[in-house]
Amino acid sequence: MSRAHALLSASAAHRWIPCPPSALLQEKYEDEGSEYAAQGTSAHSLAEWKVRRLLGDIQPDPRPDLTYYDQEMEDATEQYAAYIAETIAEAKKTCCDPCVMVEQQVDFSRWAPEAFGTVDAIVAGSGHLWITDLKYGTGVEVSAERNPQACCYALGCLELLDDLYDIDLITIQIFQPRREHISKWTVHKDDLMKWAEETLRPAAELAAAGKGDFRPGDHCRFCKARHECRARAEQQMALTRYDFKLPATLSDEEIEDILRQVDHLVSWAEDIKAYALESAISGKHWNGFKLVEGKSVRRYTDEEAVAKAVQADGKDPYERRVLGITAMTQLLGRKHFHEILGGLVEKPRGKATLVPESDKRPAIDFTDSTDFNNEEEKGE
Repeated sequence: MSRAHALLSASAAHRWIPCPPSALLQEKYEDEGSEYAAQGTSAHSLAEWKVRRLLGDIQPDPRPDLTYYDQEMEDATEQYAAYIAETIAEAKKTCCDPCVMVEQQVDFSRWAPEAFGTVDAIVAGSGHLWITDLKYGTGVEVSAERNPQACCYALGCLELLDDLYDIDLITIQIFQPRREHISKWTVHKDDLMKWAEETLRPAAELAAAGKGDFRPGDHCRFCKARHECRARAEQQMALTRYDFKLPATLSDEEIEDILRQVDHLVSWAEDIKAYALESAISGKHWNGFKLVEGKSVRRYTDEEAVAKAVQADGKDPYERRVLGITAMTQLLGRKHFHEILGGLVEKPRGKATLVPESDKRPAIDFTDSTDFNNEEEKGE
């Protein structure tokens, strides 16, 4: 399914709300797309078909035409459809005939000029609205709480359905099957409207006009201008005031300041390197730099021919090893994997990591004598 483009899209609200001028700045960059985005598109198409089938809306099977499809996608979308079925069942507890919409475009231009988005699944019953967003990627876990994209969706759904269902509560659900993660957050309509007037509308007015301040942050990760943004560069270069002192010569306050910014500094530096390399490959010359070939690894030109040659020499060219957990899950299917191997899988404690206090993971209990896993994970 092709998705229309909006300057102030719900999917990018996490970026243009804190950094309004980034919205117009994005317009000068082409959308290059990615393999992950294409994979997500296929997953959403399959998920939509399965939910519509659940509702009795039988349409042609999309699987033969999907760009990406495998058993993992089959299992993940099956789980998603089952979750939507559970949501519908919940709505039926108070409403005999809830409204269900799939891949529904909603308009929240009352607060953001010409703004709209497409909601994966909407369920509306008496006084209650459920919005479910399928995230097929395996990146970071996404929280439903105060999620800007989902809040924009909720506003658009209220414009569409509030008069019919007298909605008071909105439950936002983020479904990430490949991370085995579900996040839910319920908000009162009045609180959502307050956010729309006090946060969304002012940011949208600035964004539409290309005004406001550039504010670097976690939202830079998917910004097309991240490698050229001067505000982001200035923020990272501000660390040079410490003159790269050794930790022992810095105060606790200085180290804490660096810790708050160091991940962004590393990410920014990698973005600059990637942009410079891509530009050089396209023909740009950077003073003092040149393109060279990096190290390469030897490889067989024909593995089948190699195997036959080694077998003819009387030796076994193959090695046997148990598939890794991800590959084994794909082989067996997620549900069957847990049925037959659930008792043979453990998750050791991960390496200790220093993160901001805002991180939702619980702090380490140092009274627990369990050792931390300081080894790199293998095979996954």
